[in-house]
Amino acid sequence: MLYQKYTVRKRRRREGRTNYKKRIKLLLSKKPRLVVRKTNDHITAQIIEFNPKGDKVLASAHSKNLQKLGWTFSNNNLPASYLLGMLIAQKSKEKKCIEAILDTGLNSSIKGSKIYAVAKGAIDNGLNIHHSINIIPDEKRLNGEHIIEYAKKVKGKGTQFSKFDPNSFKKIFEEVKNKIIK
Repeated sequence: MLYQKYTVRKRRRREGRTNYKKRIKLLLSKKPRLVVRKTNDHITAQIIEFNPKGDKVLASAHSKNLQKLGWTFSNNNLPASYLLGMLIAQKSKEKKCIEAILDTGLNSSIKGSKIYAVAKGAIDNGLNIHHSINIIPDEKRLNGEHIIEYAKKVKGKGTQFSKFDPNSFKKIFEEVKNKIIK
């Protein structure tokens, strides 16, 4: 009787948490990684350095941190992602980290997504990340102009934008952006 050999995959791979082929390619560069993870309500960004005993987190930022800077809107849209990228770049500069590789994890690589908005924010604030210009969201979307246009379009129709002030969105976006840079 012949038995088939079956190798049990690693736990994190079975759970759908880690793509080890992708991870080893990122680690071979020997550069810190900008790890961006999304949830339904928030976005997290970390600068992580490989260590054989376990990865070391150099800097970390969460979209909730934007509220402390005056952000009163959603923590899970493109402008918030862009500001989060600026924040993580500022924190990484304090730790003397000036270069990183974008680690998207198991997230799909979609042109103009929140992950690339985080990368664009980090690039604009001085973090050196190798990227393609084609994948970065449009500047108007990063500033939230698409949100303002939609809010004006549905104003007063009983939607979530009924109390939304388009003028305050731009003002608050610029204020938070300036607080991060200073």
